[in-house]
Amino acid sequence: MPAAWSQAVADDPGEYEWIPLRLPPDVTRVSASVRLSIEAEYRGWELTRVRLYTDGSRRVLLRRKKRGDALQGPDQPAL
Repeated sequence: MPAAWSQAVADDPGEYEWIPLRLPPDVTRVSASVRLSIEAEYRGWELTRVRLYTDGSRRVLLRRKKRGDALQGPDQPAL
Protein backbone atom coordinates (compact mmCIF):
# COMPACT_ATOMS: atom_id res chain seq x y z
CA MET A 1 0.00 0.00 0.00
CA PRO A 2 1.41 3.44 -0.88
CA ALA A 3 2.67 5.50 2.08
CA ALA A 4 0.01 8.20 1.69
CA TRP A 5 -2.69 5.54 1.83
CA SER A 6 -1.21 4.02 4.97
CA GLN A 7 -1.35 7.47 6.54
CA ALA A 8 -5.02 7.87 5.59
CA VAL A 9 -5.85 4.53 7.18
CA ALA A 10 -3.79 5.37 10.29
CA ASP A 11 -5.59 8.73 10.67
CA ASP A 12 -8.97 6.99 10.78
CA PRO A 13 -10.44 7.17 14.31
CA GLY A 14 -11.63 3.56 13.98
CA GLU A 15 -15.00 4.02 12.34
CA TYR A 16 -14.09 2.44 8.98
CA GLU A 17 -12.93 -0.92 7.67
CA TRP A 18 -10.29 -0.63 4.93
CA ILE A 19 -9.44 -3.03 2.08
CA PRO A 20 -6.59 -2.44 -0.37
CA LEU A 21 -7.01 -4.25 -3.71
CA ARG A 22 -4.81 -4.77 -6.74
CA LEU A 23 -6.51 -5.01 -10.12
CA PRO A 24 -4.38 -6.69 -12.80
CA PRO A 25 -3.61 -4.99 -16.13
CA ASP A 26 -6.08 -7.17 -18.06
CA VAL A 27 -9.06 -5.68 -16.15
CA THR A 28 -10.45 -2.81 -18.21
CA ARG A 29 -11.61 0.44 -16.69
CA VAL A 30 -15.24 -0.38 -17.49
CA SER A 31 -14.97 -3.86 -15.97
CA ALA A 32 -13.31 -2.47 -12.84
CA SER A 33 -16.02 0.16 -12.55
CA VAL A 34 -18.78 -2.45 -12.78
CA ARG A 35 -17.13 -4.71 -10.21
CA LEU A 36 -16.57 -1.87 -7.75
CA SER A 37 -20.16 -0.66 -8.25
CA ILE A 38 -21.44 -4.10 -7.33
CA GLU A 39 -19.32 -4.11 -4.17
CA ALA A 40 -20.67 -0.67 -3.27
CA GLU A 41 -24.27 -1.68 -3.87
CA TYR A 42 -24.35 -5.02 -2.08
CA ARG A 43 -21.58 -4.85 0.53
CA GLY A 44 -21.35 -1.18 1.34
CA TRP A 45 -17.78 -0.53 0.18
CA GLU A 46 -16.93 2.92 -1.17
CA LEU A 47 -14.00 3.86 -3.35
CA THR A 48 -11.56 6.20 -1.62
CA ARG A 49 -8.41 6.10 -3.77
CA VAL A 50 -7.18 4.65 -7.07
CA ARG A 51 -3.65 4.56 -8.38
CA LEU A 52 -2.87 3.54 -11.96
CA TYR A 53 0.60 2.10 -12.65
CA THR A 54 2.58 2.12 -15.90
CA ASP A 55 2.11 -1.63 -16.36
CA GLY A 56 -1.67 -1.08 -16.49
CA SER A 57 -2.44 -2.46 -13.04
CA ARG A 58 -4.42 -0.47 -10.50
CA ARG A 59 -4.32 -0.29 -6.74
CA VAL A 60 -7.63 0.55 -5.14
CA LEU A 61 -8.45 1.46 -1.55
CA LEU A 62 -12.01 0.75 -0.40
CA ARG A 63 -13.63 1.62 2.91
CA ARG A 64 -16.95 1.17 4.65
CA LYS A 65 -18.43 2.02 8.01
CA LYS A 66 -17.88 -0.65 10.62
CA ARG A 67 -20.95 -2.71 11.29
CA GLY A 68 -22.63 -3.04 14.64
CA ASP A 69 -23.09 -6.81 14.32
CA ALA A 70 -20.27 -9.15 15.32
CA LEU A 71 -19.14 -10.79 12.09
CA GLN A 72 -16.03 -12.92 11.82
CA GLY A 73 -13.81 -10.41 10.04
CA PRO A 74 -14.69 -8.27 7.02
CA ASP A 75 -16.27 -9.94 4.00
CA GLN A 76 -13.78 -8.97 1.36
CA PRO A 77 -14.68 -7.98 -2.17
CA ALA A 78 -14.74 -10.84 -4.65
CA LEU A 79 -12.62 -9.16 -7.31
